[in-house]
Amino acid sequence: MRCPFCGHPDSKVIDSRESKKGISIRRRRECESCRRRFTTYEKVEEIPYMIVKKDGTRQMFDRQKLLKGLMKACEKRPIALAKLEEIVEEIEAKLQERPDKEMKAAEIGQFVMDRLRDLDKVAYVRFASVYRDFRDVQEFKTELDTLLKDK
Repeated sequence: MRCPFCGHPDSKVIDSRESKKGISIRRRRECESCRRRFTTYEKVEEIPYMIVKKDGTRQMFDRQKLLKGLMKACEKRPIALAKLEEIVEEIEAKLQERPDKEMKAAEIGQFVMDRLRDLDKVAYVRFASVYRDFRDVQEFKTELDTLLKDK
């Protein structure tokens, strides 16, 4: 595997783990030249999963896009990357189980919000503010009030 930092063609695997759902293998690698470490994932290539957007258009499921969104919501929060990867894997597993291999974006957004609400309230509010597209402070306050009532 080519090193993403220095481009050296060889690296060695220093840790290898199967995901909880068994759909991928996570490998921690170390470049044999610069000694920097990076992570790769190995998984079976299947029929692409599709996401049905609000306007009815379909878009291929992008695991990295979802993970980046979660990472942004959890920036500077005490949440391990493994927890976020777990959420993404759960969504992938749900997509795999469906015969049509499709899921509405709204379902994914609601699932992510439910999981973030349990993990970290600040991350939840950050994600909700983007996902629900709050138009003003009042909508934001309403969401916060709901969150505080559930506490």
